[in-house]
Amino acid sequence: MSVIRRGSGPPLVLLHGIGGSGRQWSPVLGVLEREFDVLAVDLPGFGDSPAMPDVPTTIGGQAEAVARALDAGGVERPHLVGNSSGGWLALELARRGRARSVVGLAPAGMWSPLEDRYRFSLLRSAHYSAKVIRHFPGLTRTAARRWMLGWWAFMARPGRWSPAEAHAQMQALGGAESFMDFLRWTRGRTVEGLSDVRCPVLIAWGSRDLLLPRRQADRFVRAIPGAEFRLLRGVGHVPMADDPELIGSTVRDFAWRAEAVVA
Repeated sequence: MSVIRRGSGPPLVLLHGIGGSGRQWSPVLGVLEREFDVLAVDLPGFGDSPAMPDVPTTIGGQAEAVARALDAGGVERPHLVGNSSGGWLALELARRGRARSVVGLAPAGMWSPLEDRYRFSLLRSAHYSAKVIRHFPGLTRTAARRWMLGWWAFMARPGRWSPAEAHAQMQALGGAESFMDFLRWTRGRTVEGLSDVRCPVLIAWGSRDLLLPRRQADRFVRAIPGAEFRLLRGVGHVPMADDPELIGSTVRDFAWRAEAVVA
């Protein structure tokens, strides 16, 4: 897998959501790399990582692939930060004993049937639109255009991305070869085994998340022993660019608190 690795200190792994890439974490890397050994991965079939024939396009398959990458990098139990389906993946790795702590930024997998249908339709439409839009960089050049193209579902402040970064995000979303296989796999499924998670967990949710409603956070907190909750004011479903300072400090502070517990 393609991995961006920077900084030094306790290991901290960043896991993107469906249609994303490790590059989505670039707004917060500068904050985190000062205190942590940060690894931002491109999951198989997303970003610069090709699909792997021996890796199923499932949460379990992604967990196996990430575990292999961690082993290859000499990382046993990092702090994990996951956004959307990356949060689901982080919790699966924690269930398997591979996490010191988890920060789930609007983790996926706790939807009702109606919520599942809504987010499935929205994500499918976004992917197919991006497959076309990525060939026309000018369409994502302004915040107003991004808003009209559906970014309202993912970001509260689409103007925070530069035109180059906005185009890169469209390339990642439209070019993800495993997108539809993974999206179809998630349909009708929910997170399992949360009672087996034993590391510190923070569930954080943007107050302006229009893809996954905040009530799903309460379901996670009830299901995970000792889980904490934090409302992230003013940010959307993919909050790293909306407010890098808020997300960076939230991750940093919780990881250090958990580090003290683990130590």
